[in-house]
Amino acid sequence: MREITNALLDWYDIHARAMPWRVMPADRKAGKRPDPYAVWLSEVMLQQTTVAAVRAYHEKFTTLWPNVAALASADDADVMAAWAGLGYYARARNLLKSARAVVHEHGGMFPITYDALIKLPGIGPYTAAAISAIAFDEPSTVLDGNVERVMARLYDDHTPLPAAKTVFMDYARRHTSNDRPGDYAQAVMDLGATICTPKTPVCGICPIQSQCDSFCAGTQLDLPKKTPKKPKPTRTGIAYIARREDGAWLLETRPEKGLLGGMLGWPTTEWADDPVDAAPHSTNWTELNDHARHTFTHFHLILRVQTAWLPADASPNRGHFIAAETFDATSLPTVMKKAYTLAAATLRHV
Repeated sequence: MREITNALLDWYDIHARAMPWRVMPADRKAGKRPDPYAVWLSEVMLQQTTVAAVRAYHEKFTTLWPNVAALASADDADVMAAWAGLGYYARARNLLKSARAVVHEHGGMFPITYDALIKLPGIGPYTAAAISAIAFDEPSTVLDGNVERVMARLYDDHTPLPAAKTVFMDYARRHTSNDRPGDYAQAVMDLGATICTPKTPVCGICPIQSQCDSFCAGTQLDLPKKTPKKPKPTRTGIAYIARREDGAWLLETRPEKGLLGGMLGWPTTEWADDPVDAAPHSTNWTELNDHARHTFTHFHLILRVQTAWLPADASPNRGHFIAAETFDATSLPTVMKKAYTLAAATLRHV
């Protein structure tokens, strides 16, 4: 086990990926410490999102709000708008709650231990372990999808996920470094992301190839095993996109709870098998031929798009108008941007 851990650390010392929030191993050995705020922000953003997608958002957030106190005092709507497009919007709501908890309950200093970190809003077992290990060098064991894959192959374990999670955690704990837990956590995740990849692992340059049971058995491409998922259902809805005569757009802030909670978007019906009309204003709505299609974690969504021009004195029963000069379509969630793209030509202001 020590041989595997040391081999991964030696490999990471040379091949660590440069990331905006990461302190490279040579700098870390020289005494430079990671910024807990930058690490926490990255780990929340990386939940179910790729490194490539997160880089620009991390830079945006640290520019707008360079520390946890600045983020804690930010306006909710500004943070939700900056998060738009990154998906899984509950993370943004919990990000604000967590930042405010750190400021008001911990004096603006992030907790160090796994047990304290996991009490913050939106912080689960993986994220708490990653922050405590990477930011504070606590000997916490990380287990994300990359690590699960590495462990399944290393031990040639064919137990299917998700039942195998506890088994893979036991394997992962065996290799967690007590001397360099932060570097080791990042090393094993980097290995899974760059070499021990899902479809085309590059076993020829893997630093632990000689200890890998599945490589010896020739079964690495079959692992990890996964229990088949149920097909995703499809729901439908109607998005109502309207402009006032002066060019203002009708939008509404979605309820705090639920999908896209707290985000600005178009008024819509419920998303269901047979949605009931819920137009925000009584007028002649024109339905477009194209639909906005989007896939969430648990279902596919097909949004019919209806458009309308409203009079200057319009008083809709839902939502509020945003002036044309302050409306920014890029601040909308992805599914709302898709609907906007379909409707924009119809509602172009002259």
